[in-house]
Amino acid sequence: MKQVIYQLLPRLWGSGLFSQIDQPSLAYLRSLGVDTLWCTGVIRHATTKSDHGCTPSHPQIVKGDAGSPYAITDYYDVNPYLADVPEKRMEEFDALVSRCHAAGLKLIIDFVPNHVARDYNGKAAPSGIRALGADDDTSVHWAPENDFFYYPGQPLTLPAESGSGYVENPAKASGNCFSPSPSINDWYETVKINYCDFHTGTWDKMRDIVRFWASRGVDGFRCDMVELVPWQFFKWLIVSIKEEFPGIQFIAEVYEKEKYRLYVEEVGFDLLYDKSGLYDTLRDVTCSCASAKGISWNWQFLGDLQPHMLNFLENHDEQRIASDFFAGSAEAGYAALAVSVLFSGCPFMLYFGQEIGERGMDNEPFSGVNGRTSIFDWWMVDSLQRLKLWVSDKRKGLKKEEKKVLERYRETLALAKRPAFSEGKTFDLCYCQEDGHFDKDRHFAFLRSDGKKTYLVVSNFGQTSEISVRIPAEALDYLGIKLVRTVYTLEVPEKDFAVVVLD
Repeated sequence: MKQVIYQLLPRLWGSGLFSQIDQPSLAYLRSLGVDTLWCTGVIRHATTKSDHGCTPSHPQIVKGDAGSPYAITDYYDVNPYLADVPEKRMEEFDALVSRCHAAGLKLIIDFVPNHVARDYNGKAAPSGIRALGADDDTSVHWAPENDFFYYPGQPLTLPAESGSGYVENPAKASGNCFSPSPSINDWYETVKINYCDFHTGTWDKMRDIVRFWASRGVDGFRCDMVELVPWQFFKWLIVSIKEEFPGIQFIAEVYEKEKYRLYVEEVGFDLLYDKSGLYDTLRDVTCSCASAKGISWNWQFLGDLQPHMLNFLENHDEQRIASDFFAGSAEAGYAALAVSVLFSGCPFMLYFGQEIGERGMDNEPFSGVNGRTSIFDWWMVDSLQRLKLWVSDKRKGLKKEEKKVLERYRETLALAKRPAFSEGKTFDLCYCQEDGHFDKDRHFAFLRSDGKKTYLVVSNFGQTSEISVRIPAEALDYLGIKLVRTVYTLEVPEKDFAVVVLD
C-alpha cells in the first residue's frame, strides 16, 4: 500500500497545542489517505517566549520570536508551549502518540543530528546521561572525545544584524560554518556536533536520544541534513535501533543524487528525499518551461532505487505551489501533482494546507513574504485556521475554491491507493509518441497497471490541448495486458492532468 505522509507544524494547527491534533483532525487525515503524521517542531528548541513554561534564549541566538524548530535546546524534552499544562507536556505528547495509533496513523518526528542550539542544556535527560558538551575540553579545536568544535582564545562574533549581547568564549563552530564569525546567511544560532567516522562517545549519546523517543512509541524519524554527518554513524545507528525497534522508519533529507545508492544500500535508510531529482525537475517544468523529458531522465537515473524515494511538492523548506514564487495557484500545480503522486508507487508527502491551496504569501515578521509558511514566527495562517474549523464542523471554515482543491487532492490520493498505482508496474509512454498531438516538452504520459486494471495518466504542463497518446506493443507485453484500442485522444486543460481507465 502506498504510504502518504502529512507534515504538520503543531504550533500553527488550531490554537497550537498537542490537544488540537484531536480525533477529528486525525480522522480527517485518514480520510485523505494519510497513514503517517510527521509533526515538526516537537522537540524543545530555542525561543524568545518567556511564559507558558518556556525559558527564553538570548534573542541574538534565536531566529524569529518563535525560534527555529531545528535549534534544539534539549533533545529529551518537548516544547512547553505545545501543552495545555506545561508541567505535563511529556504526558500530553504521549497521549498524542496514543491518539495517532488509535486512529491507525504512525507518528514520526525530526531527528536533528548535525547541530543544536547555542544554549543547548539537556536538562531533561534521564539520570546518568551527560549533556552534549558537558565534558568537552574547550582548550582544543578538536578532539574525538569532544561533542563540539572550539576556537580557543577566540570569542564568538555573531552577525551585526542578529543584535548584540550574547557572549560565548571560546567560540564554537556553527551548524554549517567552521568559523568563530558566522555570517547572517549561516546557521549562526546553532552549534555543529562533532562526529568522527569511527565510533565515539558522541555516537552513543545520539543513539540514546533516538532510543528515548522510540521507546515512547514514535514510529520513525525524519533525519535532518544527513549529508553533514558521517554516513558511518547512520549505518551504525540504524542497525542498532532496528535491532530493538524493527518497525522504526528512517527518512533522510539528502540532496546529492550521486549518493542515493550509498544511503539506501550501504547506510540503510528506508526513504530519501528526492528533492534534487523529481521535485526540482517538476518545479522547473512547471515554472521555467524546462522540458518534461527531464521527468523520464530522472526516472531512468533512479532505476531500482525508485521505491526508496519520498516524493513531495511542498515541505517547510520549499515554497508553496500556490505562491507567486512557484505555480501561482494550486490549480496550476495539478500536472506536477499527478506525476509526483501517481507515476511511482513510492511514498508521497503533503505539507499541511497544501491540499487547500495555502499560498505562503503572508508577511511574517521574520520570514517576510517568501512563499513559505514561516517556521520562525508566532503566526496564525488564515487558511489553516479555516481548515481546522472545517475539520471540526463541515458547515464552517473552507472557502468554495479551497473545497474544490481539497476534493481534487482527495481524488488523486485515493487513486494512488488503488493496486494499479500502489503495487503495479509503470510504463513511460513519452519516448514513443509522434509529433503533432503530443509535445514531448510540455506533455507527459504513462501507464500504471497491476495486470487487472490499467490506467493512462496524461499531464499537460502547457496550454489546453487535445493530446493523442499511442500505446506501443512493448507496453502491452511489459504490463501483460491486452487492449482493444491503442490510440487515445484526450482534452487536457492547461497545467492539469487526465486519467483514463483502459479497456
